[in-house]
Amino acid sequence: MAYDYKLLSVAIKGRVATVTIDNPPINVITPPLYGELAALAGELKADPNLTVVVLKSANSEFFLAHFDVSAILTFPTDQPAERDGELNPYHVMCERFRTMDKVTIAQIEGRVGGGGSELAASCDMRFGVRGRTVINQMEVPLGILPGGTGTQRLPRLVGRGRAMEIVLGGDDLDAVTAERWGYLNRIFEADEIDGWVQTLAQRIASFPVEAVRLAKASVDGAEQPIEEGLRDEAYLFQRLLRTEGAQKNMRKFLEIGGQTRDGELKMGELARQLGEDD
Repeated sequence: MAYDYKLLSVAIKGRVATVTIDNPPINVITPPLYGELAALAGELKADPNLTVVVLKSANSEFFLAHFDVSAILTFPTDQPAERDGELNPYHVMCERFRTMDKVTIAQIEGRVGGGGSELAASCDMRFGVRGRTVINQMEVPLGILPGGTGTQRLPRLVGRGRAMEIVLGGDDLDAVTAERWGYLNRIFEADEIDGWVQTLAQRIASFPVEAVRLAKASVDGAEQPIEEGLRDEAYLFQRLLRTEGAQKNMRKFLEIGGQTRDGELKMGELARQLGEDD
């Protein structure tokens, strides 16, 4: 994979790709940046050598802002609105980040808004900085609505009532509230987030690739009716049971003290050891 972009830099370490967004001064999603993000989504999806993707910003004040309003003003309006039979390109991009067989993590150290928030909400996890991360959906005050997945993803993240407050209020949501509501997984001090996210990313990437990918697929199945999700879960479990990685790691688990009193008391550490090369 080339990963050759002007506004994005991609650093690969093992099975983890760290993507840094750099579109000064505030990371507005201009058409060129959108084009690169869309191309990146396709390239990441197709890369078999990755397990985890981390999105972050070169600017600690701004993670990713809204879509360029001056560009939106050029969208054609001379014909009546029509319902598309297919997802629009921005939806496709966000859905690629959500559904690719890699774990996607948004490291939101500063402000995120509009289309940037919609992309972040499409990632598997989001982490922020206490006192600095701020979320804002500013579309309704502009007379439009979050049209890049926001009205669909936000209710699934924070619930209908809170999504209504974020979307209709158009006000800033602070990091503490965003964590409590479930938009952010966790919040950190500014000097802690990078190391913590990288440690988590490398930890996930150290586990059997098939297990990470199919576990993500199974969790995504929770948006189905429960019985369908359970049937899918059982099928994916059976698929993993037949993989070399599962057989090897279950045996290793027993060898290093799993199912003993001491082992059960330090399960997180045993899990870390399972990711180490023999």
